Amino acid sequence: MKSELRKQVLREMKAISQEQKQFIDQTLTERLLQHPFYQEAKIIATYLSFPHEFQTQELIEQALKDGKKVLIPKTYPKGRMDFVVYNPQQLVKTSFGLLEPQGNLEVVDASQIDLIHVPGLAFTTEGYRIGYGGGYYDRYLKHFPGHTLSTVYPCQIQDFISENHDIPVQEVLIDERNL
Repeated sequence: MKSELRKQVLREMKAISQEQKQFIDQTLTERLLQHPFYQEAKIIATYLSFPHEFQTQELIEQALKDGKKVLIPKTYPKGRMDFVVYNPQQLVKTSFGLLEPQGNLEVVDASQIDLIHVPGLAFTTEGYRIGYGGGYYDRYLKHFPGHTLSTVYPCQIQDFISENHDIPVQEVLIDERNL
């Protein structure tokens, strides 16, 4: 069921026109930047996006301008993930085609992170999510004390039954004008 939903949502995300995507990304970025979770955060974690996802580059640049420490994920075998300080000079393309930090990385403990901007494919309105299947975020968020939110396209809001190990994000930002 999850794999079918993943495929369906991925198809729908890839079908969004570049023009509409840019408009939605801009709207969601503005909403995220005005959100109290962001405003109050000193250290935020986000992700480096695939072309079909919400584009995080503007968020990263604005957060740095706002004097925030920006973190990105570094993944390891067996579903382990750390958040490390964002440094564009340390980015290398992985076998998945994603940019990931390499080299001498500054890992930041979960207790220090104020906000995690969480990626995913499908979301319920309650914040439960289906990611890409690695379980990295569910494992990480299980012990994370800070705030979580996600920015999603209308096609990503889906109805599905969450599982026991699923950890919901606290807030799902969606561009309601396009619903």
